[in-house]
Amino acid sequence: MPTEPLSQKDVEDRLAELPGWSLDGDRITRTYRLDSHFAATALVVHIAQTQEELDHHSDLTLGHHTVALAVHTHDADGAVTAKDFELARRVEELAAGHRAT
Repeated sequence: MPTEPLSQKDVEDRLAELPGWSLDGDRITRTYRLDSHFAATALVVHIAQTQEELDHHSDLTLGHHTVALAVHTHDADGAVTAKDFELARRVEELAAGHRAT
């Protein structure tokens, strides 16, 4: 059964609770900055573990000192859903533990 897309207002309301996250087209996005490439790589590994636990995966990009995510729900025709915000919330918790800004 497909996941239901959120309304534009629901997306905006939920984004207000996640500083640093924004809507970019049909995805919610965030880029984190870390102290080193190694630290960024460690965060990527932890995000990947969480994505496996949730069975919900983002576009995840590792940069020199950065980690970027773009999240939407494939089984909702690429719309933003509650699943995306659950992943974003979990990533925020991980990022704080890695001292990502």
